[in-house]
Amino acid sequence: MGLLEHRNNDAWKGNSPQQYALNKSLKEAVILNADWIINMDVDEFMNIRCGNGTLDDFFARVPEATNVAMTWRLFGHNGVTDLSDALVIDQFDHCAPKFCPKPHTVWGFKTMFKNIGAYEKISCHRPNKLDDAWKDRVKWVNGSGKDMTREVAENGWRNSVKSIGYDLLQLNHYALRSAESFLIKRQRGRALHVDRSIGLNYWIRMDWSDHRDITIKRNIPRVRAELDRLLADPELRKWHDHGFAWHKAKATELHQSDEFQELYEQALKVKLTTTERVAYALALDMES
Repeated sequence: MGLLEHRNNDAWKGNSPQQYALNKSLKEAVILNADWIINMDVDEFMNIRCGNGTLDDFFARVPEATNVAMTWRLFGHNGVTDLSDALVIDQFDHCAPKFCPKPHTVWGFKTMFKNIGAYEKISCHRPNKLDDAWKDRVKWVNGSGKDMTREVAENGWRNSVKSIGYDLLQLNHYALRSAESFLIKRQRGRALHVDRSIGLNYWIRMDWSDHRDITIKRNIPRVRAELDRLLADPELRKWHDHGFAWHKAKATELHQSDEFQELYEQALKVKLTTTERVAYALALDMES
């Protein structure tokens, strides 16, 4: 339909299939010709909280920015156990608090950046290897549009107490989704840290549900209208249904495994306050 381009990455080499793909992407026409570039995952949704919720609304408020640190807001499973064919942004609205400097994962960010040649490389969270000629010319802003260049121009992938901001834009991160989706993610493995397993510790780190944020839901009518338009295409509808059926079958299969069923039951039994969750995650950090 001319909307997406796919590249097979099965032949990846090195330590990370994701980084291998990003390195290869630098030669792609869609990257070379872009005005702005964003590297983000399919469980991350940009939530523009200003104006009418469009990129143009945001850009109008940060006209001098070359890099935007889009800080995560981590969303938990919201009590949803079964995988369903419903909008992620509608199903899950319980999340981490805005102020949560620890553990380090909560204030991680992904970067939207102008394609001006200031950096040589794209990594998971940001562009890297700043060209000396651009050191005094790049301007990083946070999700509130405030300058944070000195803190992250050279390196870094998370916000600090000084640089956190969600007023204009945040990146809603639905790392778990339903409990069944979590099982499928556990079975699939990770794209960046392939040597790290996804288990109960990951669930505890990511299942933030003590606060509620519904700001992205104002986009639901527009999203549904566009989704309906796309799924009117019979070929896309066929593959959409096929993909969902595959995931439901995989969830049923994993429930039959003692290992995965035990993980499923353990995850749903976890009941932690925000303070307890932070303490648990910090203990894991100290161990590793």
